[in-house]
Amino acid sequence: MSATPRSALRSLVWPTLATLVALAILVTLGNWQMRRLDWKEGLIAAAESRSVADPVAAPGPGRWPDVDPDRWIFQRVEANGRYGEGEIHVFMALGEPNGPLGGPGYLIFAPFQTDDGWTLLVDRGFVPLDKKEPGTRPGPPPGETTIEGLVRFGETGAFFTPDPNVEDNEWIVRDLSKMAAPLDLDADKVAPYYVSLVASQTPPNGLPQAGETPLTFSNSHLQYAVTWYGLAIVLVFVYGAYAWRRLRPDGETGL
Repeated sequence: MSATPRSALRSLVWPTLATLVALAILVTLGNWQMRRLDWKEGLIAAAESRSVADPVAAPGPGRWPDVDPDRWIFQRVEANGRYGEGEIHVFMALGEPNGPLGGPGYLIFAPFQTDDGWTLLVDRGFVPLDKKEPGTRPGPPPGETTIEGLVRFGETGAFFTPDPNVEDNEWIVRDLSKMAAPLDLDADKVAPYYVSLVASQTPPNGLPQAGETPLTFSNSHLQYAVTWYGLAIVLVFVYGAYAWRRLRPDGETGL
């Protein structure tokens, strides 16, 4: 026999609670993907417009509090000054290079002392594994020079990301807060962003190979959002069918 209306309602308590929790999770995931979609579209628009705009002066200390990543990422900038001593080598597997070199290698970060007395960390470009050490390739241009590149922001490692091997100068992430110390830089005078040189800044010998900032991005967030929202709709129909079967009058067979 079918359950009485009261017992049938009691039997739906836990399935209802479980359905509501699952529904809330699915909708939250869909909403999160929609926020990611908005962010990704903004990033793509920034890459397409700012990277080809006329360069502006790299913002100095007085403007650092206002250098917001959303407003400055990929902004084309220039600065006058000279390269300082030392390098940081960040491992990079360059799968889709813009230049002729690719595969495993390193991004070469160097300090750049501006004419205004503050320091920029500059991603000079990519070198293959056998060109890691400065003695295997020419160094940065001596004396006064002008650099031009795109504003980028540092990273922080995940929980399982290994710490940099400072002794062997092997870095995995571009953590600007940690790069200042091995280069003997005053952290208070180092910009909170770095500049990735554009391709035209590649030296005549081709190393380091500049212009490797990725400016195209996959964007599947809408598909993911539709998937989560679709699962939420399916869940509602499944629960509705289950509840109807539990609550239908005695003897009703349904279709």
